[in-house]
Amino acid sequence: MKAIKVVNPKQERAFLELPGRINAGDPFYIRPLDKDVRAVFDPKKNKLFAQGTCERFLFYTSEGELFGRVAVFINPRYKQSQPTGGIGFFDCTNNQRQAHFIFDFAKNFLQERGMQAMDGPINFGERDKFWGLLTEGHQEPLYGMNYNPLYYKELFESYGFKNYFDQLCYSRPVHGEVSRVFTVMHTRHSRNPLLSARRLTRKNLEKFAKDFTHIYNSAWASHGQGKQMEPGKALRMFQMMKPVINEHICWFVYEKEEPIAMWINLPDLNQWFKYLDGKFGLWQKLRFLWLKKTKPNTKMVGIVFGVVPKWQKTGLDGYMIMEGTNHLRVHTDFQTTELQWIGDFNPKMMRIAQSLDTTVSRKLTTYRYLFDSQAPFERHPVLD
Repeated sequence: MKAIKVVNPKQERAFLELPGRINAGDPFYIRPLDKDVRAVFDPKKNKLFAQGTCERFLFYTSEGELFGRVAVFINPRYKQSQPTGGIGFFDCTNNQRQAHFIFDFAKNFLQERGMQAMDGPINFGERDKFWGLLTEGHQEPLYGMNYNPLYYKELFESYGFKNYFDQLCYSRPVHGEVSRVFTVMHTRHSRNPLLSARRLTRKNLEKFAKDFTHIYNSAWASHGQGKQMEPGKALRMFQMMKPVINEHICWFVYEKEEPIAMWINLPDLNQWFKYLDGKFGLWQKLRFLWLKKTKPNTKMVGIVFGVVPKWQKTGLDGYMIMEGTNHLRVHTDFQTTELQWIGDFNPKMMRIAQSLDTTVSRKLTTYRYLFDSQAPFERHPVLD
């Protein structure tokens, strides 16, 4: 067996197409857009290359048959208790020996560069895309979400990877009954003349990006190795989302004019992208626009939910959720909502999700492998 570094377009094409071969015949598999995968490995688009290291590899048998792929990287912003590298975009045939060859290769690559552990499968970037191994809930993946065969779990665990944390997704029917607690809180806060719930509008993106920044920095910046977000970054993010924003499912709450809570959702783009087979050229863009107009999207995805500390534990979340839910039930085709990327180390958000009468729809596991087998293993610290 041998590893070949991806350095030319032919090899990149093989890297992009291997998952389709691995998942052939799986009705739930949706090929990610090639442009999204390429962007991770483009130094012009991924600023982590300025200080980090990232390489892609293909793996072949002695007979020249392609059996696997992986990306190996060091992200200087990924601060852990020991120097920890990452592996992502792992795919392999159902062969333990071949999988272990890939893991050995990645381990050696990272050890030679001073790492003492490796996490995977993770992304050379943020946790919002291509992060975690799907270990429960095999169904159509949401946009930007990893998908893999069931046997990958055994490949990782047989090598010695241990569960560092799980990211949970919670689902509920849009028209299902909402918890009585939320209806009571909605009634209580509706009497407060200083409070108002407003839905995001595209024509006022700059204002809502600024309000998003205020709430995010107050409520979430300290979570999950987070950092303060600049208003300019939030605006760029909103501008990128503008073509797919649904104004009926993004909500903010204000005390007078101060933003104090937000609930940001988007349509699940994979409900449209699954018809494009990973391509997004001119023809696919035109088809995407046609699909948006002609094919109702019935699944919405919770992206961010936050309440500033002053208003936490007051039931304001119930007020916001009921305001948004009552509106979107009338004005949209959505039948299912899914809250994604809630770490099992974040009991506060888990309680909020559970209070919405949700069920866990899928679980994605981030594994950790310590190079020193005698070193104590600790799971992700629990947030207060």
